[in-house]
Amino acid sequence: METKRLSGRVWSTFVIFGLIGQMAWTIENMYLNVYIYKTVTYDSGAIATMVALSAIVATIATLTMGALSDRIGKRKIFMTYGYIIWGISIISFGYINQNFVAQIFPHSNVILATLWLIIAMDCVMTFIGSTANDAAFQAWVTDVTHPTNRGKAEGLIATMPLLGMLVVFGVLDSFTQREMWKEFFLIIGVIVILSGVLGIFLIRDQNIEKKESHYIKDLVYGFKWSTIKAHRMLYIIFGSVSILGIAQQVFIPYFIIYFEFYIGMTDYVILLGSVLTLASLVSIIGGRLVDRYGKKKFLLGSVILYIIGMFVMYLLGMTIKDNLSLTFILTLFFGVLMMGSYLVSMVILNAMGRDLIPPSHIGVFSGIRMIFFIMIPMVIGPFIGSSVIRNSASTYIDEFGIIQSTPTPGIYLAGAIVAIFSFIPIYFVITELRREKHETA
Repeated sequence: METKRLSGRVWSTFVIFGLIGQMAWTIENMYLNVYIYKTVTYDSGAIATMVALSAIVATIATLTMGALSDRIGKRKIFMTYGYIIWGISIISFGYINQNFVAQIFPHSNVILATLWLIIAMDCVMTFIGSTANDAAFQAWVTDVTHPTNRGKAEGLIATMPLLGMLVVFGVLDSFTQREMWKEFFLIIGVIVILSGVLGIFLIRDQNIEKKESHYIKDLVYGFKWSTIKAHRMLYIIFGSVSILGIAQQVFIPYFIIYFEFYIGMTDYVILLGSVLTLASLVSIIGGRLVDRYGKKKFLLGSVILYIIGMFVMYLLGMTIKDNLSLTFILTLFFGVLMMGSYLVSMVILNAMGRDLIPPSHIGVFSGIRMIFFIMIPMVIGPFIGSSVIRNSASTYIDEFGIIQSTPTPGIYLAGAIVAIFSFIPIYFVITELRREKHETA
């Protein structure tokens, strides 16, 4: 089969909207957690609650707005103006703090009111971001790619979450270290706004036939048993991604907090930046190899290495945390193994999933995809991590003399245990790949 080429304009959109969108999601997925932990409450349960609620909102947004973009036959308007509004919502977080809440609600429990105001604004931001990125952008990627080039495209796009974290860590983390949160949110928000403006001139809608079917029927299409039976393998792939995602969400929300408060690594930006850079390179190279040699050769191995990486991260935290130099070197190596392997497995499963999505319901399946990729992992994973943290003996005394819990290496062990269950659906995925190979031989 001849490989179809993607234009420079398409690749540029992948990079700009993929990278800047993931920078915005880094704020939502990681730095709002740190913001709450450092300025409002040390309760890991509060973080887990925020992550779970935002995941539910993200799924609702993607389901409804993805189906709407199918119905009107356009993605660009949701992508461009969505990013502009998304950026404005990010800027608003710089103004939500305990002083502001005390002025607006002088007789309230300031800590509780601040927490819930942040959570509410996070849900608003998530709805906007999911509309622009998860519903419109992801559907547009499916529109413009082809089974012959999706490995390369997914290899690039799969790096964006890590590259987004890398940019935020490397360039902007110093603002959070100096407690300059307003400036931090302002810079990210302006960047997202500018990307939306640029997209107005850069993005071209594909020729998508407008849907004449009833909107509600489109919304429920992916939940019908007849649809699930007709696209059985697609849902098995989604299930594999969901389990691997739960494993990651056990530790990712507490990632920065773990290195700063448990390991005691104040210069964690260098370590995490190095891990993210190298893992991104692994993903890009992996995407090209997948296109060249096939998905089956890499899927099982990447999942096994992902589990080994998490288990070794647990061992490192339990045994050598007091030797920062050795911790840095070994965490760099096994962190790249862990994150790089996870990304390669996502490249394969994402590419397979896009190949199987019915063209008439691409936007609808962006919402179904969110249930398995985002909602289920982010509802279940953080609470597993929070339970591990709360039941650990790792504590420290804060500046007010209160004993606080800190994330422990147990979050990586719990993640590894969860990931083992992914072998059940992956068995059926690999069986299907073998069947396809025999049929085409």
